[in-house]
Amino acid sequence: MTEPLEKKPAPFCLRLSQEERTKLEQDAAGMPLGEYVRQRVFDESKPKRRTSGKLPVKDHQVLSQLLGELGRSRLANNLNQIAKAVHTGALVLSPETRAVLLEACADIRQVRQMVMKALGLEG
Repeated sequence: MTEPLEKKPAPFCLRLSQEERTKLEQDAAGMPLGEYVRQRVFDESKPKRRTSGKLPVKDHQVLSQLLGELGRSRLANNLNQIAKAVHTGALVLSPETRAVLLEACADIRQVRQMVMKALGLEG
C-alpha cells in the first residue's frame, strides 16, 4: 500500500496598492520580491537592505565613467559663460556660437542617458 501524498499548503496572496508595491520593489533593491518578503518576515538575523537612495545604482562602471566625463568637460563653465553673455546682451548667435550651443545640448543629452542607464531607468 502506498503512503498518501502530503498536501501542499495553498499559495499565499497579498494585494498591494501601486504605492505599496513600488515601495516594496524599492526596498528589495533588485532582489526577487518573494525572496525579499520571506527574508524580512522570517529571518530576524538579517538586517534590512539599505540603498543609497530611492533607486539603486545598476551600473557603477557607467556611473564612474559619467563622473569622469563631467570632470573632464568644461560643460558647466561653458554654460555659465553663455548665461553671463545672455544677461549682458553680449551673445551674438554666429554659426560658431550656434555650434557650441548645439554641442553643449548634445553633451547634456549624453549625460542624461548615462545617468538613466546607471540607475536602470533606460527604455
